[in-house]
Amino acid sequence: MKDEKIINHARQFLIDDFKLDDSWRLFKIMGEFVDGFETMANVGPAVSIFGSARLKPDNEAYIKAEEIAYRIANLGFSVITGGGGGIMEAANKGAAKADGTSVGLNIKLPFEQKPNPYANIELEFKYFFIRKVMFIKYAQAYVILPGGFGTLDEMFEALTLIQTKRIKPFPVILVGKSHWTGLVEWIKKELLTKELISEEDPYLFRLVDTPEEVEKSIIELLPSVQ
Repeated sequence: MKDEKIINHARQFLIDDFKLDDSWRLFKIMGEFVDGFETMANVGPAVSIFGSARLKPDNEAYIKAEEIAYRIANLGFSVITGGGGGIMEAANKGAAKADGTSVGLNIKLPFEQKPNPYANIELEFKYFFIRKVMFIKYAQAYVILPGGFGTLDEMFEALTLIQTKRIKPFPVILVGKSHWTGLVEWIKKELLTKELISEEDPYLFRLVDTPEEVEKSIIELLPSVQ
């Protein structure tokens, strides 16, 4: 019984689970990619919106996310989120309110993440890295509101891929100056002054405060927007 508990505990960590049955697991990975590509193929130009799953509807960032998504949908973009609660729910809700395409890319987690009811296109993933590909591949811009480790992970992965020219550059817009200014100043002080990044790297993202500024930035930075 003790050995069985140890094995089951180990299997909750997907990276370790690869050691158990690598060959059939590859087919599961391929299946998630195929489902994702087939579902997302007709989504059209989209903006991915990120932020905390923990924020409630009365939170300022939640309210901003809903309006931002509404404006983005009215510009003709689909809205892609992680499909959960908080900022993701707000963004899917705003896109749906504008009768836009509202995509939720949900991830199976032992806590926190449950699909919100506002996405009109839903996908569920077991593997984070496949889900990340969908965010990147189908996005013309990233809009990032306050969030935790997951939000920071998505932000820095996008910036790294743009910096290393692994993907075509696209706008990365940080929303909430009071939230992000400390991080931006740290990047300039600790990374730029120590030459750990290049002089142009802090310009890979834009810091704004309001839904109007997000809309204006997307219009300005994406030439295809009328």
